Amino acid sequence: MKNVLIDTDVILDFFFDRKPFSDHAAKILALCESKVITGYITSVIISNVYYLLRQSAKHDKVVDKLKQLIAITEVLITDKETIIQALNAPFKDFEDALQNFSAEMKGDIDVIISRNVKDYKNSALGLMTPADFIKIIMTEQ
Repeated sequence: MKNVLIDTDVILDFFFDRKPFSDHAAKILALCESKVITGYITSVIISNVYYLLRQSAKHDKVVDKLKQLIAITEVLITDKETIIQALNAPFKDFEDALQNFSAEMKGDIDVIISRNVKDYKNSALGLMTPADFIKIIMTEQ
């Protein structure tokens, strides 16, 4: 499990220090920074995080935080084919469908890390909560 899609909720847990979830989110991002895993995000995540952070911080500060995030993660492509798949998929949440199919199109994403496991029940990819992922990755090292 070296290539992972990190869902929006995990990123927000980190940035907003949402306890108790922020500890696992910080560990996952630290694994990305140390290159133990390759963490992927989508442009949708960047946009949503910018919007939410901007409500409580100035543009320059938010941009700096996002630059730090993309320095330790990779950004998946969301193209027309991905959008069509997401529109036609049985996902209840369109954002999750976009992220899922962006990860599927990449072809080598091992797992989606999310606290919202029910939102990805129609995914062909593996799914783990941040806590479960941390437990497993620590036993592999």
